[in-house]
Amino acid sequence: MIKEKTPLVFRHEEKHLISRQEDFLAAGRLRKLFRRDAHAGPEGIYQVNSLYFDTPSDSALRQKLDGVDRREKFRLRYYGTDLSFLRLEKKIKAGGLCGKLSARLTLSQAEMLLAGDYGFLLKTDSPLLAEFYAKLRGQGLRPRTIVCYSREAFLYEPGNVRVTFDRDVRTGLSGTDFFNPELPLLRAMEGTTVMEVKYDAFLPDIVRMAVQVPGRRAAACSKYALCRRFD
Repeated sequence: MIKEKTPLVFRHEEKHLISRQEDFLAAGRLRKLFRRDAHAGPEGIYQVNSLYFDTPSDSALRQKLDGVDRREKFRLRYYGTDLSFLRLEKKIKAGGLCGKLSARLTLSQAEMLLAGDYGFLLKTDSPLLAEFYAKLRGQGLRPRTIVCYSREAFLYEPGNVRVTFDRDVRTGLSGTDFFNPELPLLRAMEGTTVMEVKYDAFLPDIVRMAVQVPGRRAAACSKYALCRRFD
């Protein structure tokens, strides 16, 4: 078992909901200026598949909608069709900054998790998995919504900047079928892209100008919340 990354590092995260035309123009500029994520396919695109957990009272969703300053959510994630690299992630937001902890899971462990067999979480050396076990038992966390999308990512080393364009956001409600490649998914957004800009202490001017979309400002935009509309 691979432990989560420590210490927890908080970063700035700005989100913009943009149109296809704005996406076309902004992504075109970035392709000329910055390198793409090395883990992406030949066209610079990769698929992100996430299964979000929430309580019976939808605490994570409610805190997001209510704008609670410090909040967290758990998700299980893999990329493309590669089930050999699975991670449990805990995303934390505090004071307008975001941080993330993660721990690797095997496919068999993930399948046990979705089947309601949580005992293995206490047999690892991961504090994150132990915390997840406590919240599965104590808060009733359960799989709630599948969120899938195509991502194009750009990197710029000064400021540790990462700009992503998340397109074709889709959702499914059957968490137990998370690993089924034929699972029917609903389109959660039509004609829009979620552009995210993540950076450490500062955002270099070259990036700020490259991602500028006239008339658009950073806004709260949660793919999880958007997909929960289909419950």
